[in-house]
Amino acid sequence: MPGVEDQKIRLATVWLSGCSGCHMSFLDMDEHLLELQKLVHLVFSPLADHKCFPEGVDVVLVEGAVANTEHLALAQTLRRRSRVVVALGDCAVTGNVPALRNRLDSEGLLQAVYADGERLPGLDPQGEVPQLLPSVLPLHRVIPVDVFLPGCPPAPQSIQAAVGALIQGESFVLPESMRRFG
Repeated sequence: MPGVEDQKIRLATVWLSGCSGCHMSFLDMDEHLLELQKLVHLVFSPLADHKCFPEGVDVVLVEGAVANTEHLALAQTLRRRSRVVVALGDCAVTGNVPALRNRLDSEGLLQAVYADGERLPGLDPQGEVPQLLPSVLPLHRVIPVDVFLPGCPPAPQSIQAAVGALIQGESFVLPESMRRFG
């Protein structure tokens, strides 16, 4: 006989390159989080201590742009293992602030900071810093995205409406008045 957790929607949240504002906005749903908790099982999130993105995720909210090889691998994994992928916030939707580095000489900057910079005890970037991609990319440039929820960050009410519709198996389209991207 299946348990209660088996009947809940499997929800994941992911934080790529961004400020965490979208996750803070998610948490600002306040008492609605208590209602959501009755309907979902949080299977992966920076809000919990999960190490590996699981199989069989129903809905994943992805905050942030894809900036390095670690993000790219996680994005590809979550797409394969998730039914619905939501680009959450302007960084995931457009690249936003993380994409500002696209105009910089990232390799030169890394060289100046890590190779030519002052050596600090215990700081050895070899193997610790994922390789940067040539450009920071919005999520839809590396994987198919099902729902776009723009905003910097999206309002808690927008996140609540989207997540509510998606966990009930409904499609979600952001109302025209709330869209801020082309």
